[in-house]
Amino acid sequence: MRTSKIERKTKETQISLSLNVDGNGQASIETGIGFFDHMLTLLSFHSGMDLDVQAHGDLEVCDHHTVEDCGIALGNALKQALGDKKGIQRYGFFQLPMDETLCSVTLDISGRPYLVFHAEFKRENIGNFSTEMVEEFLRAVVVQAGITLHVNILYGSNDHHQIEAIFKALGRALKQAVTITSDQIPSSKGWIEV
Repeated sequence: MRTSKIERKTKETQISLSLNVDGNGQASIETGIGFFDHMLTLLSFHSGMDLDVQAHGDLEVCDHHTVEDCGIALGNALKQALGDKKGIQRYGFFQLPMDETLCSVTLDISGRPYLVFHAEFKRENIGNFSTEMVEEFLRAVVVQAGITLHVNILYGSNDHHQIEAIFKALGRALKQAVTITSDQIPSSKGWIEV
């Protein structure tokens, strides 16, 4: 089983995160940020990965530290659970419609972290979640996990729909990329940076 558990404690946050890549999409999420909990639950469901996140952060300051540190923990958990990446499909792509929104997510579990993010939001917050934290969360995940990730909102007008489409499409693209399709390292070099 491809599983991992991360404990992250700083002066700003305390996070306990467990991940089962080969799960059933079951989630138990408590970050103190309702909309973020919803997005992580959707990510878990659409990726098919079991995800448990218990986070306590300095929300009296703002949501930044909690969201970013959850991204760091999730990226580390993905990297740890996938190990040498032997047999994975490696690449994932999903284009997801949500009402008026169309979102494209393309990724490569390459060992080379890079984020391209094309989305603009009109609202500053959805509940107590800052919309600018979508990009920060994704950057934290890809840097720690070693993923190249391209996120493009092709069109849309409702910020809730756009962000939800991003998390759902990311889940679907990850599900494709982590699927075992062979017994080989998916690189002509014979290895992927770990």
